[in-house]
Amino acid sequence: MFKKLACFFVLILILTTLFIPTNAIAASSSAVTSTFESKDLSGQDFTGQNLQGIEFTKVKLLETNLSNTDLRGAVFNTVIAEKINLSGADFTNGLAYVSNFDNADLTDTIFREAIMLRSTFNNAKVSGADFTQAVLDNQQIKQLCKYADGINSKTGASTRQSLGCP
Repeated sequence: MFKKLACFFVLILILTTLFIPTNAIAASSSAVTSTFESKDLSGQDFTGQNLQGIEFTKVKLLETNLSNTDLRGAVFNTVIAEKINLSGADFTNGLAYVSNFDNADLTDTIFREAIMLRSTFNNAKVSGADFTQAVLDNQQIKQLCKYADGINSKTGASTRQSLGCP
């Protein structure tokens, strides 16, 4: 009950932030350290890099290697990330909006408190991923629960439990 209530309040906060401009929007953009916009970074190797707070907007990341990267607070906005390798990455407090993570390797990735609305994860590998308090569309949660398993090596969270799978 508490988890559903918390998710509801997070959703209300997101919608309020998107539709009612406030100073908080300007302040949050100052946390962005760098921006990639409308670029094709497909096939690039960013293994192990610190990409905290980076913003990817309308970027192609097809078959890009972001394994073991620090993506805390990063933003993926309208990103095509099919077959991306995010294994072992930390996307805590990240935002993925209208992004495609189909066929991605999300093994052992940390998505704690990430907001990933209107994003797809079809056929993604999520063994050991930690979705604790993450916000995803219900349809995507059901899809991920079909093949979710494992325990995250860093947080000790069960993938199925963190998604709220039955």
